[in-house]
Amino acid sequence: MPYVDRQNRICGFLDIEENENSGKFLRRYFILDTQQGSLVWFMDNPQNLPIGADCVGSLKLTYISKVSDATKQRPKAEFCFVINAGMRKFFLQANDQQDLVDWVNALNKATKITVPKSSESQQNSENQKILPDVVGPKKQVSYRTDIIGGVPIITQTQHEGGDGANRSEREALQRSHSQLPYFLGRPAQEQSVIKSGYCVKQGAVMRNWKRRYFLLEENAMSYFKSDLEKEPLRMIPLKEVHKVQECKQSDIMMRDNLFEVVTTSRTFYIQADSPVEMHSWIKAISGAIVAQRGPGRSAATMRQARRLSNPCIQRYTSRIGECSGTD
Repeated sequence: MPYVDRQNRICGFLDIEENENSGKFLRRYFILDTQQGSLVWFMDNPQNLPIGADCVGSLKLTYISKVSDATKQRPKAEFCFVINAGMRKFFLQANDQQDLVDWVNALNKATKITVPKSSESQQNSENQKILPDVVGPKKQVSYRTDIIGGVPIITQTQHEGGDGANRSEREALQRSHSQLPYFLGRPAQEQSVIKSGYCVKQGAVMRNWKRRYFLLEENAMSYFKSDLEKEPLRMIPLKEVHKVQECKQSDIMMRDNLFEVVTTSRTFYIQADSPVEMHSWIKAISGAIVAQRGPGRSAATMRQARRLSNPCIQRYTSRIGECSGTD
């Protein structure tokens, strides 16, 4: 779901068809900034990228004429909407129907504020002619960057080809890997899994922030380098957790959607992708602790803990052993 950050900008993850009519959607982090009058998108939340990292694409709000549901135009793309900007149409995919409605309303509301006056129409028509060079990577760029398993992968695009069927299969596989925060790439998970997904955490030694894949089970919360890894970087037993709450130092750390897991030996600072996800993690972890420490652990108590978490739960077959580290 889009949320308002501390700079009063609307932010969130969406999938975008960066190359027109390609049918391939890539996961990007969007920022709608009405003060700057622009919509920009990055490989990830800029807080998690190197300082000074450039955006992947951008679009002036004055170029946008209409934003609407595009389900009929792209029936195979679920929760799809379109941004009409001059001679170009940008197709984007939301995470669910409510996410689609929120983004469409926010964009239409923002563009109403920045509708150009009639005296500016001639200048805007000239700007629209150079729109392809403004909104994204230039066509002569021969490399493509995708996020697979939480890691940016750079591949050549000069020799892409093959028949339509093979291309569709490749695009479906790439999409499944690019939707990191909301769609999981792990194979099967046990019923004991309460909640899983990507968050950003602070390291213990270097104090840097890295995206990690978290897995909450009945007795522990583990985190991995990516959803493709089987061995966790660390496992946090729930019996050692004293407190889970929204971080009071979020203003000092300049991090949105930050919560903390306080254990006997360490406080883990974890950043979710949205306020909804942050509260979902807090409730899920708290519910798991209550289920573990309460009078008898029944199936009903575990079902209650799962209801407090994100309902998108998948299975994971391999057993997770204890693993320690400084990450």
